[in-house]
Amino acid sequence: MSRIGIIALAAAGLLAAAPAAAEDAALKAAVEADYEANLGALFDHFHRNPELSGMEVRTAARMAQELRALGYEVTEGVGGTGVVAVLRNGDGPTVMFRADMDGLPLREQSGLANASTATQVDADGVEKPVMHACGHDVHITALVGTARQMMARRDNWSGTLVLVAQPAEERIFGARAMIEDGLYTRFPKPDYALAFHVAADLPTGRVEAPLGITASSSDSVDIAVHGVGTHGAYPHLGVDPVLVASHIVVALQSLRSRETNPLEGAVVTVGAIRGGVKHNIISDRVDLQLTVRSDSPEVRRQLLDGIDRIARNTALALGVPEDRLPTVTRSTTETTPPTINDAETAARVRAALVAGLGEGALIEAPRTGMGAEDFAYFVTPESGVKGVYMSVGGTAPEAIDDAPGHHSPLFRIEARPSVITGVEASVTAAEALLRRPG
Repeated sequence: MSRIGIIALAAAGLLAAAPAAAEDAALKAAVEADYEANLGALFDHFHRNPELSGMEVRTAARMAQELRALGYEVTEGVGGTGVVAVLRNGDGPTVMFRADMDGLPLREQSGLANASTATQVDADGVEKPVMHACGHDVHITALVGTARQMMARRDNWSGTLVLVAQPAEERIFGARAMIEDGLYTRFPKPDYALAFHVAADLPTGRVEAPLGITASSSDSVDIAVHGVGTHGAYPHLGVDPVLVASHIVVALQSLRSRETNPLEGAVVTVGAIRGGVKHNIISDRVDLQLTVRSDSPEVRRQLLDGIDRIARNTALALGVPEDRLPTVTRSTTETTPPTINDAETAARVRAALVAGLGEGALIEAPRTGMGAEDFAYFVTPESGVKGVYMSVGGTAPEAIDDAPGHHSPLFRIEARPSVITGVEASVTAAEALLRRPG
């Protein structure tokens, strides 16, 4: 039907555990009514008023207002602009649901009537256009819808619900900032953590909940390649950093093609090269900016260590003096491990989705890239928190083949079905993990 190769239910053995209950028609009706009464206007507000990573002040204030009005215990300013809302409902496990808030520095060209015209001065002091080019407006709107339904359906579940509006996912430092600011010590620590991302390459009304890897690790790496400047007509009197940098760029690809198991996911992309000032001047510096992706901690270490080795030894081979070897800097903020779902918990969620949303709702779609997600910080192995990260379809089935991708100025999502399905999936998943005994 489309390039994503959608198939119906997979892992039938796992899904056989789903109770033979009818679809949750009451939940669907309630969420649809809420969209007409509240969520549609809320989404429109968020879409028109995006804010950049770590600067989501107005968005966070509105989220706090909405959640507080529903009766949740709300704390603002966690990890910067993060918002935490808690609802205690008797004995039982603690489930956390997270939604990210930030937009991207792009000028929206979607053609939508509510296209963003917002601008904001970024952390670098430069004023930039801002748009929700990754669907985070869907996520936070659905979080409010989930909060409303979980409050209304308290008789269905028992335990503690923690809702998190997270900053700075796009720069992958917001989740870590919230953890470092006491998310798991100042508030009830979750047994389970849930989240979803709206997906432009999945059809509306469908949900994916993988049993394993859902997003790759990501590391931003900067390499300053140093040389010895001279006249362009006298290259033998200097050391050309442009040449050295070019060799490094090519050699880096051997990390993927010759040092990594071909069955393992790995990417080393040089996204920017900056250096030189004029045609006939050999400069003394070239700067490279890299993004590094992997699906396992072992491959991640191999790639990062390999970058250090290649940068140093390539420079030495081309005559760069020992005191001018490349400086390799791994970002301490734009970094995240891979996001890997807990298989047993994901199986429970999948079974619940089939029972609550219908057999046609759950799909499998092959991974088509190595996008990253800092939700990983909430579910690291050492945390003991079991995580499930879902994808919710955002494009009408007939439009998928031509749908602009995420982070495009043309990005657009079918808001109503995306938000409604997002709330349904979120409530269904949370209730499955907070099920009342008996």
